Amino acid sequence: MLKEFVQYLLDLKRPETIEASGKIYSTNQLYRLDKEQPVGEINVRSLSGLVDYVKSNFDHERSLMIHVKSPTEVNVFDSLNDVNDRRTYIKAGALLPSITFEQFIDREKFQIMLQACFVQNEHKLTVLKVISSIVEDSAVTTIDDGLSQRVTAKTGVATVENINIPNPVTLKPFRTFAEVSQPESEFVLRLKEGGRVGLFEADGGAWELNAMANIAEYLSNELSEEIEAKKVYIID
Repeated sequence: MLKEFVQYLLDLKRPETIEASGKIYSTNQLYRLDKEQPVGEINVRSLSGLVDYVKSNFDHERSLMIHVKSPTEVNVFDSLNDVNDRRTYIKAGALLPSITFEQFIDREKFQIMLQACFVQNEHKLTVLKVISSIVEDSAVTTIDDGLSQRVTAKTGVATVENINIPNPVTLKPFRTFAEVSQPESEFVLRLKEGGRVGLFEADGGAWELNAMANIAEYLSNELSEEIEAKKVYIID
C-alpha cells in the first residue's frame, strides 16, 4: 500500500504535455538544465580600461559588440546564443564631478564649480569675470527683460558700471569620459538677488549625441585592428 501511495505522489509531480490548437504545452513549468549561466561583468571607470580588456582576449575568442549606451556608460557583450540570450562582460562608467544645473547657487560655490568642473574656453573666462565683478557688492541692481540681464557692479574702489551678461554662453563641462573631448554646448546664465547664479541648458540635449560620437570615435581608433579583423563591432 505504501509503495502505491509513493508512486501516486510521484505521478502527481510528473509533468505531462498537452496539445491544443497545434501547440504543445506542459502541465508544469520546466527549467533547462544546460542553460548558459550569466557572468558577473567587470565594472571599470575609464574607456582605456575597457580597451585593455577587449585587446586582452582574456575570457573569450568570440566577436564582441561595444554599445555606447550614453555619454557615461559603455557596455561590451557577445552575440546571441542558441536561446537568444547574450552575456555582458564589462561595463565602463564615467567618473564625473558634481555639477549643478537648472537651479541657483551662491556665487562663491558657482565660481569654484566653474573653475574646477569646466574646460577652459573664452566664455568660461568671460563668465568668471562677470561673476567676480559683482561678488563683493551686496546691493547688486539687475535689469531683466526675459531675454538678457544687465547688472550694476563695482569695477573699482568707488566706481560702478553696467555689465551685460552674455547669453547664451558656450561652455564645456566635464560630462563624459576623460579620454575624449568634452562636448561644447550652450547655456543660459542667470543671476538673482541675494547673490545667486544659475546655469540652464539650452541645446536640447544635443551634447549627448556629440559625446557619444566622440566615444565611438575614440574606441574605433583604439580598436582599429580588432574592428578590421571583424572581432569587434561598435554601435552608438
